[in-house]
Amino acid sequence: MNTPKHIAIIMDGNGRWASKRFLPRIQGHQKGVKAVRKVVKHCGKLGIETLTLFAFSSENKNRSNEEVSLLFKLFLSVLKQEVNKLNKHNVKLKIIGDLDLFPQEVQQTAVDAQALLANNTGLTLVIAANYGGQWDIAQAAQQIAKRAANNEINVDDINIDTFSQYLSLADQPKVDLLIRTSGELRISNFLLWEIAYSELYFTNTLWPDFSPAELDKAVESFNHRDRRFGERKDKAC
Repeated sequence: MNTPKHIAIIMDGNGRWASKRFLPRIQGHQKGVKAVRKVVKHCGKLGIETLTLFAFSSENKNRSNEEVSLLFKLFLSVLKQEVNKLNKHNVKLKIIGDLDLFPQEVQQTAVDAQALLANNTGLTLVIAANYGGQWDIAQAAQQIAKRAANNEINVDDINIDTFSQYLSLADQPKVDLLIRTSGELRISNFLLWEIAYSELYFTNTLWPDFSPAELDKAVESFNHRDRRFGERKDKAC
């Protein structure tokens, strides 16, 4: 089996899962955390190098103040509760996105959690929080522009490879497989640069119901893809 090195997941459907059961939306998010635990553990077993999860998009802040506040609290709670478990399983943690939106306690907990797990050598778990692909590209361009203005980089030397070095996932393998749950067929501003040649997998399963078996289906689908990266196998054709 050709195991993807890097899987990225748009975890969609928490609210709909709760609505179908006449529950508050936050209970859907809480149930979604349980799915995260199972998927992280299973990725470790499969030998996945990097798992990137879209936890909170830059557009999510436009939801109701109550839901955003509850999501902040849930994010903080999960960081505190899970960090020791992640450490026990040799998981390295990386959090990407503009964390300035989050309360100071959340920001500090994120810094502390990443520091604690920094030397682990197993699965790298990337959490995208207040993240957007357009934001990521813009902040990379801003960094390059500042360096060019300070004569630290020659404009003629800026190309795809150098630009990639300023993106949030510069130190991670390219995304092989992008999964989106809940039946929506959109990228939703997630990892726009990194998924240029990713295989896409969409499932109707709502995120709280996404199981290791569902992940296996996605990986099996990946294994049946003909990945040519824009080239032809028979170059004579």
